[in-house]
Order: sequence, then C-alpha cells, then structure tokens
Amino acid sequence: MKRETILVIGANGQIGTALLPRLQEAFGFNHVIAADLRHPKQEQGRFELLDATKIDELATLVQRNRVTQIYHLAAVLSAKGETDPLWAWNLNMQTLLNVLEVSRQQGVKKLFAPSSIAVFGEQAPKLETPQTTALDPATVYGISKVAAENWSLYYHKRYGLDIRSLRYPGVISYQSMPGGGTTDYAVAIFHEAVQGNSYDCFLAADTLLPMIYMDDALRATLELMEAPADQISVRTSYNLAGMSFTPAELTASIQTYFPHFITNYKPDFRQGIADSWPKTIDDSVARQDWGWKPAYNLPRMTEEMISQLSAIYQPLVQTH
Repeated sequence: MKRETILVIGANGQIGTALLPRLQEAFGFNHVIAADLRHPKQEQGRFELLDATKIDELATLVQRNRVTQIYHLAAVLSAKGETDPLWAWNLNMQTLLNVLEVSRQQGVKKLFAPSSIAVFGEQAPKLETPQTTALDPATVYGISKVAAENWSLYYHKRYGLDIRSLRYPGVISYQSMPGGGTTDYAVAIFHEAVQGNSYDCFLAADTLLPMIYMDDALRATLELMEAPADQISVRTSYNLAGMSFTPAELTASIQTYFPHFITNYKPDFRQGIADSWPKTIDDSVARQDWGWKPAYNLPRMTEEMISQLSAIYQPLVQTH
C-alpha cells in the first residue's frame, strides 16, 4: 500500500474512536493524525487540536503534515441537533465546506465525508429504500447531510475531488458512549443490560430501523475508500445496510443472555424522527459497485456487544 498521511477530523466521536486503530494498522501508526476540539480521554497516537470551523487552522494542519487523505467525521447528530438547529446547521456545513475547499486547494487525493439515513423523509419508501429517491429530511441533521451530498457531487464534478461517502444507518459499538443520535438507544441498552439494570427506551417497542455493527461500518468505509475510482458510480453517498430490528426484537435478543432484563418504553420527541426514517435499506448499488456485504446479524452483534461490554464493566457484572 502506498505511503499516505491520513487526517481524521472528529476523531473522538463514535466512528473516529473505532476507525483510528484500523487506519493505523493499514497505513502505519505515525501516518494517521487524529484531530478534534478536545484531547481524547486516551491517546491513540498522533493528535492535533483542531477547530474545523476555522479554515486557516485546518489548512495549516493539512499543509504542515502533507495530508493526502481526510476522513471528515465531525458532525452534530440528529437528536442533539434538534435542540439548537441553527448551531447544528452552521457547525455541520461550515466544517464540511472548509474540508472541501482545503482539500481542493491542498491537492488532497481522497476524502471521506459520511452521510446518513437521516437524509430520507416522509416521501421516501419506508421498505427497501432505494439509492435514488426523494430526500425530504425531518431534522436539521438530515438537511445538512442532503446539502453535504450535493456539495460533494459538485466538488467532484467541478474540481475532480475524489470524495466518497456512505449513508450510515444507526451504528452500534462498544468503543464509545452514545453521542446524541436517534438510533443510539441500541447502544445505551447494552450498557444498562450488562450492569444488571433495566432500560428506559425513548422509542416505541415496534420501531423498525436500519442498523449496522461497527465492525461492518468500518469495513464498508475502508473497502469503499480502497475501491478503484472507476468503480465508484455514486458521488453523493451510497446506501448502506447491515440489519433492521425493533427495540422489542433487540430486547429479546439480549434476554437470551440476561433473561430478567426489562425494557420500559417511553417514547419522546425522537419517536417522530425515527418514524420519518426508512425501516429497511436497499444497498444493492454498493454491493454491485464495490462488493459490499455485511457480516453481522442481530444475534452475532448481540453476542459481541455483551462480550465486549461485560469485559469492560467487570468485575461488577457477570454474564452466564
């Protein structure tokens, strides 16, 4: 593999925390730079403080380190964004535009800027939501991601920027705590279960949503980024699917390990967000273009999450 210098913006978040070790393994420990507004709780290699809303700060970092690839992961997520929409819009869009412009000016060879199933709204089919359909999101997060997809396509067509993207479903991981997304119940629920607690779910029991386990999300990201450019037919963002399940189905899966585990259903404003999103995703274009195929289903994901989190929380808890 060619020697690259990789910059991960928003490296302290859910995706960034898990992605860094994969990139370090692939490109070399000293060839990956983590960047965020605050220092990480645990150092994972090279780190730079960065406010990506400041284009000069970003440009200096990229130029000084001769960055060749950028993973732009900084964003305000769906539920958190609804508490202050204008702040969320400004942060999401300004950081993206800065990354696009610095990448163009500095000759960055490849850029990853993820999107989300939040781009879909009421007009999109709820089942097997296709790659190309109406995008009328119900959240400022979704609105910013639709705009980001269009800006990405623009920079690719006008400037030839090799920008790639995935519409992540809800991402489930043990590496970090929930970060303000509507699908984050599917992370928080495991933390409560392995500690012997019940869980108060902010979605209704029968809310079917697309999800993906972190290992699959990371593999999809790296496979997309390594695919030859002539295999990339989508320059907005690829649909990506792992599995779909409801809170009730997830609870039942957890109960195979903790039979007495209980979920209490207390839907709040996030229910409306979830109801505007797809139930299942058609990712056939990603499968066709670069061979995407998920490895984790609900039982395998449940086993992995409980195993990993039990090890973290022990000796306070014991699994059977």
